[in-house]
Amino acid sequence: MSELNLREAALLALTLLDLTNLKEDCTEADVKALCKRARTPFGDVAAICIWPRFVAAAAATLGDGSPIRIATVVNFPSGEEPLADVLAQTERAIADGADEIDLVMPYKALMAGDEAACETVVKAVRGVCPDPVKLKVIIESGELKDKALIRRASEIAIAEGADFIKTSTGKVAVNATLEAADTMLHAIRDSGRKVGFKAAGGISTVNDAVFYLDLADTIRGPDWAIPSTFRFGASSLLDNILAVLAGGHQSTGKGY
Repeated sequence: MSELNLREAALLALTLLDLTNLKEDCTEADVKALCKRARTPFGDVAAICIWPRFVAAAAATLGDGSPIRIATVVNFPSGEEPLADVLAQTERAIADGADEIDLVMPYKALMAGDEAACETVVKAVRGVCPDPVKLKVIIESGELKDKALIRRASEIAIAEGADFIKTSTGKVAVNATLEAADTMLHAIRDSGRKVGFKAAGGISTVNDAVFYLDLADTIRGPDWAIPSTFRFGASSLLDNILAVLAGGHQSTGKGY
């Protein structure tokens, strides 16, 4: 990333973006507007991320064959819903047209020392996500705080079949951080598996995004960050991406 200018970084970030609306007061009209925003003059975002109740409306709005994936959230945001409810919600969302399931791991159980609870939930949801549906496991790194716990949550998610590990719900005080990303990316590398990484919450500018892309390049290698391996979960990042692309701002070097 360090040799790219800001416009090139913005174009890359656009392709990696899960454009998100998980506001409590979100409406079907808001989701239709989100679908429209996801298609830009510079290209499409990777996915939209919405509440399960809006998946069918999003699928109808985007239409058959859309390259924009539909991601939705389950066990969200607490990570403490009954497993039967989580599985039913997951199956319904997939039937409605969801391409990707963002599952909150029961991170509070992990903090209490109950690794088995985390293993059970991830494994069960993985089991109802048929190929090519992708499973992204949210570990809520800002609540785990401890590096060892973040590492362990990442390892459990990977071992139980996650396609991506994701930092955060965006609903807690501390969301994505570079420190957590470093731990999670090393866990992915050390696993030897093809698992992606999603940074979510608090990333609102292309400058912010560049730090994460540089980190991924350092740990996973140049050009690792593509839509099948790397995502940003954000609601406001698109505005800054479009501003950079429309203005053609140029800058070089890390941390531009």
